[in-house]
Amino acid sequence: MMQPLTAYPNPAPHLQQVLDLLDRFAQAQGRDVPQIVEIQRLCFLPTGTFGKTWADFLNEHNFKPFTTGSRRKQLHDGVHVITGYGTDFIGEAEVQAFLLGTKFSITNLMLGLGLLRVIHRDLNSRQEFTWDRLWQAYQRGCHSHLDPDTWQPELLWHLHLTDVQGLFSIIKN
Repeated sequence: MMQPLTAYPNPAPHLQQVLDLLDRFAQAQGRDVPQIVEIQRLCFLPTGTFGKTWADFLNEHNFKPFTTGSRRKQLHDGVHVITGYGTDFIGEAEVQAFLLGTKFSITNLMLGLGLLRVIHRDLNSRQEFTWDRLWQAYQRGCHSHLDPDTWQPELLWHLHLTDVQGLFSIIKN
């Protein structure tokens, strides 16, 4: 029998374990890179730019940028910014579906399946969840020109967010 999410006293340690595991995989595969996102620099960019919007996103959610591991991991929050998907379990599942649409990755598939399991256990999430939302996110990724392994947002931070979305053909939801 599955336990509801509220049965877990603090899901944050589980998340940190997953992030640490991702870092170990990246290091073992030679895919770990130096820190990409320097929040102090992004905060001083003009309002509306991709970089400033990224910094505001992190600040609004009380997040710190990912500073270790692979490019994909460190740039994860940027995918939230350019797609507009939320940071709740459903938004995270939409990000994983979007990324699967851009370029298949077993890691994104596994993360997505894990999120679906959490959503299934959480009655509140189930009420908001629809397969159509994931399918739309996947299709949106398929139609974009974003390569999550090679995109270089650090070269785009000074551009307006809508211009960055346009560069990658990321249509509004």
